[in-house]
Order: sequence, then structure tokens, then C-alpha cells
Amino acid sequence: MARRPELVTQPGMVKGDGRGEKWRGSLDADIIIANAPDPVFVSDLEGKILRANDAVSQLLGFRQDEVLEQSLSRFISPEETREFTAALREVVERGVMRNVVLNPRSASGEVIPTSLNASALRDPNGKAIGAIGILRDMRELDKARAYAESLIKNAPDPVFVSDLEGKILQANDAVSQLLGFRQDEVLEQSLSRFISPAETQEFTAALREVVERGVTRNARLNPRSASGQVIPTTLNASALRNPDGKVIGAIGILRDMRELDKARAYAESLIKNAPDPVFVSDLEGKILQANDAVSQLLGFRQDEVLEQSLSRFISPEETREFTAALREVVERGVTRNARLNPRSARGEVIPTTLNASALRDPDGKVIGAIGILRDMRAYEQVVRDLEQSKTELQEKILDLEKFEEVVVGRELKMIALEKELESLRKKSKG
Repeated sequence: MARRPELVTQPGMVKGDGRGEKWRGSLDADIIIANAPDPVFVSDLEGKILRANDAVSQLLGFRQDEVLEQSLSRFISPEETREFTAALREVVERGVMRNVVLNPRSASGEVIPTSLNASALRDPNGKAIGAIGILRDMRELDKARAYAESLIKNAPDPVFVSDLEGKILQANDAVSQLLGFRQDEVLEQSLSRFISPAETQEFTAALREVVERGVTRNARLNPRSASGQVIPTTLNASALRNPDGKVIGAIGILRDMRELDKARAYAESLIKNAPDPVFVSDLEGKILQANDAVSQLLGFRQDEVLEQSLSRFISPEETREFTAALREVVERGVTRNARLNPRSARGEVIPTTLNASALRDPDGKVIGAIGILRDMRAYEQVVRDLEQSKTELQEKILDLEKFEEVVVGRELKMIALEKELESLRKKSKG
């Protein structure tokens, strides 16, 4: 058996027995390996373990003397031994290998999932004579992955995992139910199989946003189902990261928008066909939707109303009042009988009252207002007519009172005259 090279305190060459390689060590390297928190070992190019720190013993449950001078094949399966040998070739060729999966068996017989990163161990001439390997215990990570996979599998919404090229790596049953494809017809497929080229570009842009910001929200996707139906959905996605924190893909959640789109279409139909002027605005007062009754009221075409700020049609003072009404909508969900006097296309100031309720997104957040205007011109004309009638009635009452005064005055004079005549008659008889 070849003698195990030892790390020495002074630079120099350590000779084997002719069958081994010459290599150089130092006290610094010895200290680093011994005190590394992760399991670290040194092997030759045949996979024989030349050095291992205490963390290796703690991981595997073997004493140092049960590990050193042993072939790694003692602790891993024949298949993994072949993979490790291939990995060693990669170390010789490239100087490094990353994330090789090894499942060594511990002293108690437990199979321990690990990943191996290794770099080349070189002699003074730069020739690779072995490898320095660092093992990462993947048990906790595998538990976390299993838990995450369970969450994905049992999520009520359609959830999938894709790489950064859009290839679907994992998808739950809800995805199959949504699209009507079997699991094997979805997995390993590019998302571009299910969406249009234009939406594929949008999804690629969404993936870039995931890489840059860690999340993307409410991206529109319209995948085609197995039956050919186009299904409106929204996509929320977050970053999928490797153990080093690097983004390697995305976890996407789809929301089936068919029922919501039906509800929106119904609401839009109600707005469009409402007899009163109805409009939808955002929280800054920009008009997003308005029915024909608004155009009829103001005399503007639809394209002259949509995307315009309400401040175009009302005074600065009323704009401030409308902004206050929007705040009330956000806080209370409704505002009632706010006065607005928009100016029509002909310049007429039209008295109206506004009742508004909150417009909410699917998460219940207030994003705008649905306003109903009531044309108050006829009402105000009735009020004016009533005021005019009241004035006329008051004038007639005054006339009647004057007439009554005249009539009563005459009657009193007649009574006085009759009394005087009666007095005269009595005098003449006497």
C-alpha cells in the first residue's frame, strides 16, 4: 500500500514510495481543513481518502482511522463511485467540479444525501494529483424541498416550476385540471407550447423581472387547453433560487380568470346599458370607462372622454371636492350626493350629483371608483318653478289681503252710514 503523504510545516517536496505522487502542503492548509465547518477531505486520483477533518467523521459516524486510507467507494454505491471517478476526471481537466450528488452510507447504515464541490490538488509543477472535496449535508435542504414540493402538489391553484428558459420542471394536478393535459404532457415542455409567440415574449420578460426583482405580478397569459380553448389567466411568479441564492428559475401561480372575466363583462354591460351616466375612474380621477349616457350628458364623444382627467370637465374647486370624495370612497367604500357641475362641449354648466362606490382588484384593494351622475337640470327647473309659483302665490295673497282691507273698509263705512241715517230718521220723527 502506498504511504499516505503528510502535510508538512515547511515548503518542500514529500515523496511517496514511487507509486504515489509528489505534492506540497503547509501548516496553513492543515489548519484550514481541520477547522472547516463543512466536511472536507483530500483524495488522490483513484479516490483514496488521504485526509479528512472532524466534520467528515461527524457526518458519517466513523472514526478518523476508519476513514483515512480508505477508498471513497467504501462509503458510496458502485454507480456513484463511477460518477465520482468521472468527476475526478473533470477536476483534472477543468480544475473544479460542482454539485455532484453523493449518498454515502454512515456507520449506522443511514444513507446521507450530500452534494460535492471539489477543486484540483496540484503538485509544485501544477499537475493535478488529487482533489480537495467539500461535502454539503443535504438532509435539511431535501426536507425543505420535499415540503415545498408537497405545498406545490397540494396547492388549490395551478402551480408550476420553470427554469429560466421557460421549461416546465414541475406542475401540480391543478395545472392538469386547468389545461386538460396529463402530467407527462406538461413536464419538460416549454411554456411556449401552450401560449402564443407574443405571450411567450411577455413571459420571457416576466422571467427577467423575476431575476431582477425576485417577483412578477399579474402578468396576463392565455394558454390553450387540450380541447383548444383559450383560457384567460394571470400569473404571479417568484424566484426559485439554488442553495447559493442564485436565481435558477421561477415558481408560478396561475389564476383562472374566466369567472372573473365573465363578472367583468357583466359589470361592463351594466355600465354600458345603464340609463344614468356611469363612469369608472382611477384614484387620480382619470376616466377609464364611460357609457353613452355620459357622452349624451356632456356632448363629448367617447374618445374625448376616455383617458381624460375629470378635472378637464369640472372647476379646480370641484376637482378638489372630487378628490376628497375619492378619499371617502377608499376609506368607507362609498360617497353620496357630491355636487359636480361639469361643463359640456357647448360650454353649458350642467348641475349633477355624484354617487360613487369603490372599484376593487381581485385582492380587495380599492383601485378606483364607479361613479353615477344624476342630471339635476330638470330637478332644479322644478325647484325654480316651485319657487316662482311660491312667489306668485305670495303676491296673490298680498293682493287678496289688500282687497280684503278695501272690502272690509267699505263695509265698515256702509255700517257707519246706515247708523247715521238711522239716527237722522229718529231725530226727524221726534
